[in-house]
Amino acid sequence: MNRKFVSKSNRVLRKILNSKQNLDILQDFIETFLEIDIEEIKLNPYLEIKSNHLPSEENFGIADVRVKLRNQDELNIGIQFIDGYYAQNKMLLYYAQVHSNQLEYEDNRKIVKTITINLLDFNYLKSKDYFNKIAIASKTENKIELYVLELPKYNSTITKTFPKKDAWMTYLCGESPNSISQVLKKYEKIQKLDNLLEDYWKNEVME
Repeated sequence: MNRKFVSKSNRVLRKILNSKQNLDILQDFIETFLEIDIEEIKLNPYLEIKSNHLPSEENFGIADVRVKLRNQDELNIGIQFIDGYYAQNKMLLYYAQVHSNQLEYEDNRKIVKTITINLLDFNYLKSKDYFNKIAIASKTENKIELYVLELPKYNSTITKTFPKKDAWMTYLCGESPNSISQVLKKYEKIQKLDNLLEDYWKNEVME
């Protein structure tokens, strides 16, 4: 995993990406992996508010957003890093958290389908593919959808042209400085994230 994410990965990226100024990075990441076309994206504001009132070991993901697609469908999307044990429990609990917290907003929004993207720094699923979708039947109209990105399964040597998905994976894995350098030159949003991380660690103080 990219060493710039080390030390409470959810917390670091949550601090950086939970702002209106950086929604373009989240949109680029979501559109790339879910292969959707977003017309509008908004932060769901409870994430940082809740995390400030809970023990530091309680992770509340990187971001929770509401998106409207070009076809006017809406989705609730959460993104989190998972490390350590109990991956299945963490994925399901996070999904439940992101989905149920739609009830807390005071803007008369309707409850819509929730999707979570889970980034793992270890191998978990039997599939050889690094990116997988888990669909679980539910009692509601929509199925539970969990997307899983397993960073160790990604082989950065399979590409030299760096399509967007490969570019994101190369940066997330962080194993090839030369490849990352090429990615940063080619993709503005990933370059922006890298700059934000650089600034964060330069200014970080011990808590």
